[in-house]
Amino acid sequence: MVSGPSDAGGGRHDARARRMPTAVKIVIAGGFGVGKTTMVGTVSETKPLRTEEVLTDESVGVDDVSGVERKKTTTVAMDFGRLTFRDEYVLYLFGTPGQERFWFMWDEVALGALGAVVLADTRRLSDCFPSVDYFERRGTPFVVAVNCFEGAKQYDLAEIQLALNLGPKVPVMLCDARRLDSCKQVLIDLVLHAMKYRGLPALETQGA
Repeated sequence: MVSGPSDAGGGRHDARARRMPTAVKIVIAGGFGVGKTTMVGTVSETKPLRTEEVLTDESVGVDDVSGVERKKTTTVAMDFGRLTFRDEYVLYLFGTPGQERFWFMWDEVALGALGAVVLADTRRLSDCFPSVDYFERRGTPFVVAVNCFEGAKQYDLAEIQLALNLGPKVPVMLCDARRLDSCKQVLIDLVLHAMKYRGLPALETQGA
């Protein structure tokens, strides 16, 4: 039987419906105890993959816990989560370990990433310098998201941008790694920034 115009249109509709979403790789980086695992867990629509181990006496003198004394675990490989935007894009989130002894894994984690979120803690702002330097050297677009911890002193974003010696085109924003809406906005801002940086068509994020 020969298909009529309506059938042909239906075929095109089915093809669009079956189209796979575009995969986008995002890296979540920053210093030790800054909230990378929390952010991935907050925003992931699936149960996040975590590789946390309990801090032991062997880490004394190796891991600097000043400012995050209540932290009891640490990521030893990476965190992994997933978030879908409007059924068209799937963000795969890779959280890097923060300690220097695990930096050798960063090249593998960052390979093929559209961009990165560098989480910062104003109590230990210098801890995010290695992440900033790393992505600048690689030419990977990134944003800096200041995780607002309770009791931490609040600074103006322009002060933070100056303290980190960031160029004017690097977005800096406040966030709360425990809140879904805050984490999603950071990721949206990153994707928009990264696509503009790479000269890619703008991503429609309304209603994401």
